[in-house]
Amino acid sequence: MGKPIAKLPTKEEVQVGFGNAVRALRSDAELTQEQLAASSEMHVTCISQIERGLKNVSLFNLYRIASALEISPARLLEEAARHPSGSVKHSAGR
Repeated sequence: MGKPIAKLPTKEEVQVGFGNAVRALRSDAELTQEQLAASSEMHVTCISQIERGLKNVSLFNLYRIASALEISPARLLEEAARHPSGSVKHSAGR
């Protein structure tokens, strides 16, 4: 038989992993959330929600964030794949 199919991560796990990557890359670039928000033309609340894994990012916003971090969208996604999602730290009712 063929190779077993790996279990796909949940939507929340993907969002948390992406948020962890954005936070790490922002920190490496020595940017505050406010600076990243201004550079990406997004609201700081949106950046905060992304970093906490609370917001699902559109393709357009992925490009905006990558551009503000001065990296390619592909690198941002590669970094997100490397950052473990850990546990989701918010309740489902939020």
